[in-house]
Amino acid sequence: MSEDEPRDDDLYDEIERRAFLDLPEEDAEDAVDLVDVLREDGEKREGVADLTLGGYFELHDRAPAFEGSDGQPYTVAVDAEEADAAAGGFVAFLVFIRWAATGAGIMDHCESDDLAVGESEEEARANVMDLTLYEVKSELDAAIERRRAALEE
Repeated sequence: MSEDEPRDDDLYDEIERRAFLDLPEEDAEDAVDLVDVLREDGEKREGVADLTLGGYFELHDRAPAFEGSDGQPYTVAVDAEEADAAAGGFVAFLVFIRWAATGAGIMDHCESDDLAVGESEEEARANVMDLTLYEVKSELDAAIERRRAALEE
């Protein structure tokens, strides 16, 4: 191979670069905001019921599972407790159960911050059930980060 001939790596780089730069305008679509789609007019839409925490529980009759940002397997549960006396009512939050990699046992858990309030425990829990699974995953990763930071102190 002479110096003037392109190397395979250079050719692949050029093809990849052109693939992104040469896209026709009509192929470019606006990104879909899934949270907005799920909450259109405050109503659940047909076909996306299991993208909310409550919808997932209802449709699949089990807790959703996630891989946390630490690479570990988790399931999620909703818990509620009385708010402090000044606030009154109840607050609800998520409890993330970390499982052994084999699924054979519970290894640990972490909790989200308070995510919803209600005049009763049931109302606070119901308000958390409206979270999308994307929001739940975000809360899991935030809880993992808080736990990691606390262990480093």
